[in-house]
Amino acid sequence: MAQTKPFIPTDFKVPDKFENQHFRLRMLTVNDVIKDYDAVMTSIDHLQGVFGPKSKWPGKELTLEQDLIDLGWHQKEFQRRSSFAYTVMNKEESKCLGCVYINPSSKIAFDAEVYLWVRQSEFESGLDPVLFNAVKNWITKEWQFKKVSYPGREINWEEWEQLR
Repeated sequence: MAQTKPFIPTDFKVPDKFENQHFRLRMLTVNDVIKDYDAVMTSIDHLQGVFGPKSKWPGKELTLEQDLIDLGWHQKEFQRRSSFAYTVMNKEESKCLGCVYINPSSKIAFDAEVYLWVRQSEFESGLDPVLFNAVKNWITKEWQFKKVSYPGREINWEEWEQLR
């Protein structure tokens, strides 16, 4: 039986956090559900399509319980080292500003694909490009990926969908 290559090397120490003067990234857990749900539900229209034009997330019908299940799934994947979801919090940890997802790539040309979002109010205040640039630099410096994709940002969705 062929062994599949792990998403990240077994000896790689996954960064538990990243912070700068604007925000703190740390593992997204079930304990974040209230703040995460608030960020998502106050930004539904803004977040539509963050995972691609066919994505229906988030829907207006998303419940707190469904969000809790999603967060539990992300937390378990992080613990299993199969994908990594980080919450983006303000420095005081009183407000969820967004999320960052580092996933195995679905395209053979890339090692990982990264998605991120900020809540509507933070987008309007200019946080999105600040977060994007900080995350790109952090991934380049701290992670061991050779080729990272940022679908919907550095490659448009039409081109992304055409890749194998």
